Amino acid sequence: MSLEKEHKINSLLRGWPQNAVYLTSWLVANGYSDQLLSRYKKSNWITPINNGAFVKSGDTPTIEGAVFALQSQGKFGVHPGGKSALNLLGKAHYLEFSRQQFTLFGNENERIPSWLKNYNWDMEINYYSTSFLPVDLGLTDIEVNGFSIKVSGAARAIMECLYLAPKKQELKECYELMEGLNNLRPNQVQQLLEACTSVKVKRLFLYLANKCHHPWLEFVNVGNIDMGKGKRQIVVDGVYDPKYKITIPKNLVDE
Repeated sequence: MSLEKEHKINSLLRGWPQNAVYLTSWLVANGYSDQLLSRYKKSNWITPINNGAFVKSGDTPTIEGAVFALQSQGKFGVHPGGKSALNLLGKAHYLEFSRQQFTLFGNENERIPSWLKNYNWDMEINYYSTSFLPVDLGLTDIEVNGFSIKVSGAARAIMECLYLAPKKQELKECYELMEGLNNLRPNQVQQLLEACTSVKVKRLFLYLANKCHHPWLEFVNVGNIDMGKGKRQIVVDGVYDPKYKITIPKNLVDE
C-alpha cells in the first residue's frame, strides 16, 4: 500500500467515532471509491451493514450511531423521539425503560434506508413519518460516544408520545412521563403547541399538564392555540372532560 493510501485509511479510522455508522454514499462522495472500500473491507478495517453502510471493524453499531449517519451524512430528518428521546435526555429515570424498543420519528414521506430497517439491532425499531410538528422545531443536541445527534427535546417528545396515544402508547404512561416534566420552557411549549396540527395532541398535552399542576403552564397563552372545534373521543367508554372536550380513560381520571 502506498503512503498516500495508508494515510487515507488511517485518517478515516482516526476520525471514526466508536460504534458510529458511515454511509457508503458519503464515503464515496468524500473520495473513498467503491474499489477502495472493497479493499478496506477485505483488509478487515471496515465491516458492511447490509448494503449501504459500514461500521469500523471491531465495533458494534448502535441505533444512535445509525442516526448519526443519517443526520450528519445523509441529511435526514430522522431523530429519536417519544419515550426513547425522554430516556436519552434522562427525563424518564423514574420509569423502567428497556432497550427492547426504540422510537424514531421522521418527516412526512421520509423513509428510513433498508440497511437500517433490515439490520438486527437486538431491539424493535419503530419508525413514524409525520408532519404534525415542523421538521426542526423542539429538537436538541446530545453527545453519545463522542458524536452528536439531534433528538426531540422533552416538550416535543411528550407530544410525540401523545401523537401515538392511545393505540401505540398508553395514556396512563404519558401521564407518568408528563409528571416528571416540571421544568419545561413555556416559550418553547407555546411555539410547539401553536405549530402543532393535531388537535388531539394539543388537548391531551394541556389536559395532562393541568392535571400535573405544572407551574410553567401558567405562562402558556392557550388563547393563541388553535384547539379545534367540537368534542374528541380519545377512547371508547371513557370519561368526558368538559374543559378540554375530550373523552379519556377512566384509570387516568382516577389518578
